[in-house]
Amino acid sequence: MSLSRREFFKHAGSAGVGAAVGVATLGLERVEAAATTLRIKEAKVHTSVCPYCSVGCNQLVYSKGDSIIDIEGHPDTPHTLGKLCPKGAATIQLSNNPLRPTKALYRAPGSEKWEEKPIEWMYDEIAKRYYDTREKYFIEREKDKEGKDVVVNRLEAIASLGSACIDNEECYLLTKFNRAFGIVYHEHQARV
Repeated sequence: MSLSRREFFKHAGSAGVGAAVGVATLGLERVEAAATTLRIKEAKVHTSVCPYCSVGCNQLVYSKGDSIIDIEGHPDTPHTLGKLCPKGAATIQLSNNPLRPTKALYRAPGSEKWEEKPIEWMYDEIAKRYYDTREKYFIEREKDKEGKDVVVNRLEAIASLGSACIDNEECYLLTKFNRAFGIVYHEHQARV
């Protein structure tokens, strides 16, 4: 049997409408609700906040033992009504990903391999590098267009890129920190 393109679309459309009407009349809501509760039946539920952007969508995190088994939007969140964006819906991958680094890793300049370091060592190293860079590259005074010395107090050797995971208060603290150091290249990437 050969179908023309027009006949194919007519039959495919009829089949699609028939399937949609059939599914709508079966009333699978109760079956779906029961299937959802089976997965999380004996799990503990914890209220959390999505870590990605600063909107602050609430999440329900279900756990059994030491592992997270499900994360979904909290229906009492007024601005989302329990819905999550694609990034928020994928939050479970943050904890259940076998490729996720769980220790501080450091690669020395010129080295080809990463080595584990204590987190305290990493904090000290970052603080030392910030301090050394500020001492070496801080610009206190500069000449203006007329040739007069002007106090500028800026640091152009460090740039700061804010994370979409931090809220407004943390953004404020990061901004204050950068301004105290004299950092002028201060950007925030939460342009979702």
